[in-house]
Amino acid sequence: MESKPEEKIKILYVDDEENNLQAFKATFRRDYKIFLAIGANEARQILKDEEIDLIITDQRMPEETGVEFLESIIPIYPDPIRVLLTGYTDIQAVIDAINKGQVYHYLTKPWEEDYLRTVIKNAFEVYTLRRENERLTQALIKANEQLEFLLRQNLLS
Repeated sequence: MESKPEEKIKILYVDDEENNLQAFKATFRRDYKIFLAIGANEARQILKDEEIDLIITDQRMPEETGVEFLESIIPIYPDPIRVLLTGYTDIQAVIDAINKGQVYHYLTKPWEEDYLRTVIKNAFEVYTLRRENERLTQALIKANEQLEFLLRQNLLS
């Protein structure tokens, strides 16, 4: 049985500070496929062009907050797992992140490499399980439709 090579997790990292973007990329580029955005508008363009598995965004950005960005993309891009990163401990941001941005995890800056790797690994497991659940649900719906068709045929004959 031939197995296909495992694709790298695709991560979109959104931050308004170039130094943070470059530090993230330098740290994780070997393990993940990294996409960087200096703000929400650039991030939206990347989402249009790429199938992203995980979005990590800074909370405090000039144009819109991380929560506002995450909330705005949910209708169009519901699948990526969302992680919010902030240098501030703002409890309202945490509440908004969970309620409005459907955030999987909330991290404080500066992030610790090993912990962030664990969060990414766990988030990707959730992402993979959700996709598999959707695939199985669709297969079950199709099987049920086929069974209903066969049952109707048997009832008519």
